[in-house]
Amino acid sequence: MTWAGRIVGGALACLLVSGAAQAEGRKTFSGIASFYGNHYHGRTARGERYDPGKFTAAHRTLPFGTRVRVTNLRNHKSVTVVINDRGPFVRGRVLDLSKAAAQALHFSGLTRVVASVE
Repeated sequence: MTWAGRIVGGALACLLVSGAAQAEGRKTFSGIASFYGNHYHGRTARGERYDPGKFTAAHRTLPFGTRVRVTNLRNHKSVTVVINDRGPFVRGRVLDLSKAAAQALHFSGLTRVVASVE
C-alpha cells in the first residue's frame, strides 16, 4: 500500500491505494483519524477494558474483531489494528486509534489516513 504514497502524494495516493485494494476485494476508506487521549480508561463497546498498549481502533460500523490496515498519508507508516469499539462520533473522522497505534503511525492529534479491511 505505501508504494503509491511514495510515488505520488496526498489525495491521489489515496485514490491509487483504494483502487488496488478494491481490485483485491477489500473495503477501503480514507479520512481523518484521531486517537484516544490519555484520559480514557473505560471499557470499549465490545466490553473489553481499553488497553492503550494494544493496536486497536474504534469504527462506527465495522464488526468487532475486524482487522484493518491503516496508513498515515503524511509519512506512509502503516499498522494493523483490530476494531473493538464504536466511534469516533465527531463528523469527518473515520477511526479513533489506540495510543500505541497512533505512536506507531508517528502522529498525535489528527492525521489523514487510508484504511483497508484485511
